[in-house]
Amino acid sequence: MEFKELNPLLHNELRLRIMAALDSLDDADFVYLKGLTKATSGNLSVQLTNLADAGYIKVSRSGEGRGSHTVCRITPKGTAALREYQQALMGYFSS
Repeated sequence: MEFKELNPLLHNELRLRIMAALDSLDDADFVYLKGLTKATSGNLSVQLTNLADAGYIKVSRSGEGRGSHTVCRITPKGTAALREYQQALMGYFSS
């Protein structure tokens, strides 16, 4: 049996929750993702930046300060990485 390496960027509970949510939605705003993942604003913001820097999600911001609105969407690269991660993880449980 050979275990495939798991993508370290996706092998994090919060980032995986974000990616799984965005995979099933057209897009999601910051407030929705915060409630869904139960993350703090600061931690969610850092993880969204990590995923965006990797090209896995696109983050769009409008407005400034308290009136700002942040919307996230998974990219084709993010979808491919998530599928690859799922396949690698399933390999750990198959015979």
